[in-house]
Amino acid sequence: MSTVVTPEAILDAAERIRGVVVRTPLLPADWLAEEIGAEVRLKCENLQRGGAFKLRGAYTMISRLPEALRRAGVITYSSGNHAQAVALAARRFGIPAVVVMPVTAPEVKIEGARRLGAEVVLEGTTSVERRARAEAIAAERGLTMVPPFDHPDVIAGQGTVGLEILEDWPDVRAVLVPVGGGGLLAGIAAWVRARRPDCAIIGVEPENACAMRRSLNAGQPVTIEPRPTIADGLAPIRPGDLTFAHVRELVDDVVTVDDDAIATAADELLARSKLLVEYSGAAAVAALRAGRYRPAGRPTAIVLSGGNRRPPALRSPGPAAESPTLRRHGLGRVGQRCPVPRADDG
Repeated sequence: MSTVVTPEAILDAAERIRGVVVRTPLLPADWLAEEIGAEVRLKCENLQRGGAFKLRGAYTMISRLPEALRRAGVITYSSGNHAQAVALAARRFGIPAVVVMPVTAPEVKIEGARRLGAEVVLEGTTSVERRARAEAIAAERGLTMVPPFDHPDVIAGQGTVGLEILEDWPDVRAVLVPVGGGGLLAGIAAWVRARRPDCAIIGVEPENACAMRRSLNAGQPVTIEPRPTIADGLAPIRPGDLTFAHVRELVDDVVTVDDDAIATAADELLARSKLLVEYSGAAAVAALRAGRYRPAGRPTAIVLSGGNRRPPALRSPGPAAESPTLRRHGLGRVGQRCPVPRADDG
């Protein structure tokens, strides 16, 4: 029996989130089109409430909880974007929310969760550590866990991104999606494959955090050794069981791209499209520009999954970096390793 989320579940999610999430624009990117020889449009989830697509899944799951459980409050574990989404959804329902984040989480994401009213608990650096802390707090306080990606309600909510892309651009023939835990890719694939079987669906991971690609190669979810990447939202050490099942069944390919290409893509999005996109959100643009997927003239939609990043002009100056591109981003300084985030966000 298939475990794939149904189009009906995604339609239900779309009704639940109506008026809560922003129907983000699908903007043309003529500069990218000129580079690759195909029409390109950008699905701007960096402009979403909370700064990322995550509100779609978090709100869908919380809205489906029985009233008594919802009133008691919710908890999650996340590197940042899902934490902010749970905080925002909980505020909409007027219920308490606790978010467990790594000590390495970007300050902009910690501040965002607190500003939205969540209680923030910092725990360790790995998803295993913060999940264990979240589960302990949930048991102690009677809170309901809202997983960052591996839950059918969360996947259904993220699938509304795919629904909007097809409604707004019926001629699309390829969709590129950043991959962290895989919830966004799973949801988009569940909708697009059912409604447009001939549309290519491509996931994109950082080379240093390719848990989904490695899992596909192995034929089952695997845990990888954590390595540094600037894309903190795309750095899980293991995909979800449910998200993996969706990707294996529905997705055409998952490709990887290096950090330098991701950083450059974020620069270009700001300079050419005037869009502030976090590094995780720029990964699919980087893959397209690097030739990791060649659309061969197919109209291509790229999901910009988040925008929770400090504008470059606000960065404090630092020592020279090892890479010219990363130096512009204040990363990879000489004598200092990049942080090793293990994120739960996709």
